Amino acid sequence: MDEADPARDLDAEALRTSEQLTRRIRAAIAEAGGALPFEAYMEQALYEPGLGYYRAGAARFGAGGDFVTASELTPLFARTLARQAAEVLDHLGGGDVVELGPGTGRLAAEALAELEALGRLPRRWRLLEVSAALRQEQERTLAERVPHLLERVEWLERLPEDDSRPAVWLANEVLDALPVRRFVKRHGGLRELGVRDTGDGLGWAEIEPDPALSEAVRGIDARLETPLPEGYTSEVCTRLPAFLHGIAEALPQGVMLWLDYGYPRREYYLPERRGGTLLCHFRHRAHDDPFFYPGLQDITAFVDFTAVADAALACGLEVLGYAPQGPFLLGAGLDACAEAAMAAADTPERITVARQVERLTHAGDMGERFKAMALGRGYDGPLSGFRLVDRRATL
Repeated sequence: MDEADPARDLDAEALRTSEQLTRRIRAAIAEAGGALPFEAYMEQALYEPGLGYYRAGAARFGAGGDFVTASELTPLFARTLARQAAEVLDHLGGGDVVELGPGTGRLAAEALAELEALGRLPRRWRLLEVSAALRQEQERTLAERVPHLLERVEWLERLPEDDSRPAVWLANEVLDALPVRRFVKRHGGLRELGVRDTGDGLGWAEIEPDPALSEAVRGIDARLETPLPEGYTSEVCTRLPAFLHGIAEALPQGVMLWLDYGYPRREYYLPERRGGTLLCHFRHRAHDDPFFYPGLQDITAFVDFTAVADAALACGLEVLGYAPQGPFLLGAGLDACAEAAMAAADTPERITVARQVERLTHAGDMGERFKAMALGRGYDGPLSGFRLVDRRATL
C-alpha cells in the first residue's frame, strides 16, 4: 500500500496489537532458523490467540470492517440459502443446520427468519465459532433480529461428535481463509516461499521445500496440460484434505454447501496468474502485501475447487454440484426472495433490491468470481441451486 492508505489513522491499541503479534512472528522466525514457511506466518497472522485477525476483538465485516461478504451485503443471500437448506432437509425428513465461520451472525439471523416464514424451521441452527468476540457479536445480531428463535440456536467450539441426525452444513467464505503454502518454480526445480525478518519489517524468503509441498506441486503439474513454467509463483493448501476429512466425519447424512471465490484447477494455474491468487483486505481495499500490519488485515487465497472435490471423494463424500454463484442463487430461489422483498417496498427500496440481485449474480461482479459446491453423504434428493448450471465436468 502507498503512503496515502487509511492506516494513517490507526488507533494506538490497534498498533500495539500488530506490534505484539509481529514480535511473536519474529520470535517464530528466529526459532525456525531465519525463515518461516508462509503457511505458518498466515496461521499466526490470522489465528494467533488474542492477536490474530480473527482472534482479536476489532470489527472485521461490513461497512465498519475490512470487507463485505454476501450475507452482509443483502439479506437476500441468506434467504436464498435458507430455501436451499429447506429443500434438503425436507427430503431428509428434518435435521439441523450447521454453519461454519458464521461471521457477524447475519446469515443465521436472516436465514432463520426466512425458514420461519416458510414454516420450515430446522431442529437446531448450530454455529461453529471459536472466537469469543465473534460469538458475542453473533449473539447480539440474533437477539436483535430473531430473539424468539434463540432457543433453536446452539454455539459449538469444535466439530460435533455426538449427533447422528441429518444436517445441512453452510460455509460462506471459509475455505479462502485456510493458510496456504506458497511456492515458486526456480531453475527447473521448486522453492518454497517463506517469511524473514528484514530488520525494519517482514519480507519474502526462498527456502527448501519439504516432501509434502514437492508432492503437492507435482500433483498440480500432472493435472495441467503443461507443467508450470520457470518463475511461476502460486499457492497450494496442503492442509485442505485433513480439514475436510474432519468435517466429513461429523456429517452422518446430508449436504455441505461451500461458497467462495475460486476456480477449477485448470483455471487456477493459468499462465496469466503467474503471481498467484493471494489477496489481502484492509478497510475495503484489496492488495497483495501480506506483511502490512500483521493481525490488522485479512489474508486469503482463492480456492482450488478441484482440490476440494478430490479431498471430498477421498473421505467418502459425493460431489453433488458445482456452479458459479449467480446461477446457483437463481436456481435456489433468489428471484422469489427478491420479489417478496419488493412486494411491500417503495421505489427506492425496489431499486436497492434490484442492485443487490445484480451484485450477487452478475458475471462481472460476484456472480462468476464466487462458486458454489455441494458435497453430500447419503443424499439423493433435489438441489435446485444446480438446476440451471452444473460445471462438475470442469473439475
